[in-house]
Amino acid sequence: MLYSLNINSILEVLIVIIPSLLVVAYVTVAERKTMSSMQRRLGPNIVGYYGLLQAFADALKLILKEYIYPTQSNIILFFLGPIITLIFSLLAFGVIPYGPNLVIADLKLGILYLLAVSSLATYGILLAGWSANSKYAFLGSLRSTAQLISYELILTSALLIIIMISGSLNLTTNVEVQRSVWFILPLLPVFIIFFIGSVAETNRAPFDLAEAESELVSGFMTEHAAVIFVFFFLAEYASIVIMCILISILFLGGYLTIPFDEIIDTEISEGLLYSISLGIKTSVMIFSFIWVRASFPRIRFDQLMLFCWIVLLPIVIAIIILIPCILYSFNIIPLNLNNVLIKRYNISVRN
Repeated sequence: MLYSLNINSILEVLIVIIPSLLVVAYVTVAERKTMSSMQRRLGPNIVGYYGLLQAFADALKLILKEYIYPTQSNIILFFLGPIITLIFSLLAFGVIPYGPNLVIADLKLGILYLLAVSSLATYGILLAGWSANSKYAFLGSLRSTAQLISYELILTSALLIIIMISGSLNLTTNVEVQRSVWFILPLLPVFIIFFIGSVAETNRAPFDLAEAESELVSGFMTEHAAVIFVFFFLAEYASIVIMCILISILFLGGYLTIPFDEIIDTEISEGLLYSISLGIKTSVMIFSFIWVRASFPRIRFDQLMLFCWIVLLPIVIAIIILIPCILYSFNIIPLNLNNVLIKRYNISVRN
């Protein structure tokens, strides 16, 4: 019995991780094709039909390259940093609800788990930059750490507003609460702030100061090459996919098909349609990330920090004060929704 349970757990993990890695690989191709179209270039179009195998060609090239590391570096931490970053980026897929009861671990504290995992991934960047014994890599890791800590405050504050309304840290509960109306409609300013914080959290342009070529070459990954560089690359794009899925879950109804989903027969909406709905919303958000990268120039690092602490943070704090006042005034303070979900949708939140 224990043996079969372990086999099932391994199969569940593989069913989630392997498609996730394929999605991450094809996000790189989609980004290059989209940006080339915006910049009137061809983009990848040689390897495979319409360039669809370009990601595998790049991976094969990097795998076959020689391992190089600085002679004065800390070799253990130099190789351990990218591994830590990739592992904690992939661990977040374990709590993503792709449909009702269609999740590996439906944790009551799913949002808190995602915040913890994303914070721990920062240690891999810091260790990789420090262990390389290079000033470029070290400054890049310090920039990345300062940026992640600053904008995590914005993200957690925005998440606090969502939790106030839904009354739960569970991701499935946050999706089911939006059957009446998606949160993007009443919380559009919070959605915009969360999107900006997500772009900065994933080190994407115009907030990619940790990889500023004119100042720090490639930042914290300057000295890395071959497979360990692939780990950083996969971790970055896995974080983008996770943030886009999280935005879809918190603001766009997650796996729900349309707003006011209660009017649709549950038999029609079950199964594959839920996953397709989440996939479409996530694809739209990924396209928005690419669109922002192709449209906005990189800002200075001091502007990045000032924008966080002087512009975004006061707005978020004001909204945190405003939302409870509205909930109390209209007597719509959320209660424990677990019993409601069990009665109406036969969905239970496990410990």
